[in-house]
Amino acid sequence: MLELDIGAGALEVVCLGAHPDDIEIGCGGTLLRLAQRPGTTVDALVLTGTPDRVRESEKALEQLCPGTRPACAGLPDGRLPEHWGEVKQALEDLADERSPHVVLAPRADDAHQDHRLLGQLVSTVWRDALVLHYEIPKWDADLRPPTHYVPLDEATARRKFEVLDSCFPSQHGRDWWDEETFLGLMRLRGVECRARYAEGFHAAKVLVGLGAPAREAAS
Repeated sequence: MLELDIGAGALEVVCLGAHPDDIEIGCGGTLLRLAQRPGTTVDALVLTGTPDRVRESEKALEQLCPGTRPACAGLPDGRLPEHWGEVKQALEDLADERSPHVVLAPRADDAHQDHRLLGQLVSTVWRDALVLHYEIPKWDADLRPPTHYVPLDEATARRKFEVLDSCFPSQHGRDWWDEETFLGLMRLRGVECRARYAEGFHAAKVLVGLGAPAREAAS
């Protein structure tokens, strides 16, 4: 497959999640790869979560990408559409401080109402960033073919699950929380992009550089 390289140099990334563990499930492997890239800075904002759950997320993010700057908006879990204005304000407050090159966020058509609202608002706040919407496996069976992929080797994919499992003990009782779920999805995405494993993303707008100056529009 033809690879669209994001280029060398410093990279500022913002990760957004409706709940603790959204970011880690959706793009934990990508964060592990970003951690190996010199000059990368990562900010993470989670909109909901109890103190214990937020601490789980902070621990996981530090293991996935050391130096990540986490924050939590403290909004009510499962009720984000009712708090539309507060969600929008939390994103705009972060945008006042950060102008990232890349934003990682839930899909805009995710079946969970909290994920969906966040995914829909991201592109209205960061209009000049590359917005990559990650996917979260769940009971709703809402997965669909991604538009973009980040390939992962086996060690990175397995490390992602190790971090998830060690840092989120509160989720161990869920019937879908196991190695097969996470590695299985990453293996499937790898098949789709000719890699061993991968994480899938959805992008509505991507500017493709072709290595030559763009022709100015006719006046």
